[in-house]
Amino acid sequence: MKNNNKKYIILSVCSICIFVLLWFLITDVFALVSQIMLPGPIEVVKSFMDKIVNVNPDGATLFQHILASLKVALMGFFLGIIIGIPLGIAMGWFENLDKFLKPIFDLIRPIPPVAWIPLMIMWLGIGIMSKAVIIFFSAFIPCVINAYAGIKQTRSVHIWVAQTFGASRMTILWKVAIPTAFPYIFTGICLSLGLAWTSLVAAEMLASTKGLGFMIQMGRMLARPDIILVGMITIGGLGALLAGILLLLERKFVKGWP
Repeated sequence: MKNNNKKYIILSVCSICIFVLLWFLITDVFALVSQIMLPGPIEVVKSFMDKIVNVNPDGATLFQHILASLKVALMGFFLGIIIGIPLGIAMGWFENLDKFLKPIFDLIRPIPPVAWIPLMIMWLGIGIMSKAVIIFFSAFIPCVINAYAGIKQTRSVHIWVAQTFGASRMTILWKVAIPTAFPYIFTGICLSLGLAWTSLVAAEMLASTKGLGFMIQMGRMLARPDIILVGMITIGGLGALLAGILLLLERKFVKGWP
């Protein structure tokens, strides 16, 4: 297992190095693409280092943009899982509640989170709450779907055995159904995080005064592709970091879950 992990890390590092090398050859060595259209990796690294301490051209340093984005993303993400997971469990376990709420949920589910942006701007302005609500819709849907599916996967024989020993319906829910659904629930959390991060960038590009999405938008308006690439790479790096944290939590709490 350890050898497989080492092999995966080596291959991952090699793939990134090859990508950067090709990028360097295309832009800096052979000049197949103009630096005005696509800055080379050296120029992007310089811009990255400069943006750490320089508030120009968008009014904030890179870390200030990161903190603003993380604040909004985590607020909407945690709100989504706090509401979505219990709702999905309740819909999966209580048939009458499922029949009542499922038509409403099926109506809301196909609506893209970015479609809520105009309404959120009208209702809540361009502050943190409007963006957090957009993130909430992104995180909410996968949590409900996966928690619901997990509860529905509970085997009837397990329920029958618990009933045979005199367990109440709520006891069966806590002791049998939820532990069975936990891998599904965690998958929903992982999906929610990715969708929340994606929706955050869209929300900040349309309605924000600070954040990584706002930085990218300002880079577009000022014709600074280096700033755009710095924002994109930062978003990718943070997304990979958050996904890695969730992977560690999954290995600790989900593997071998009863």
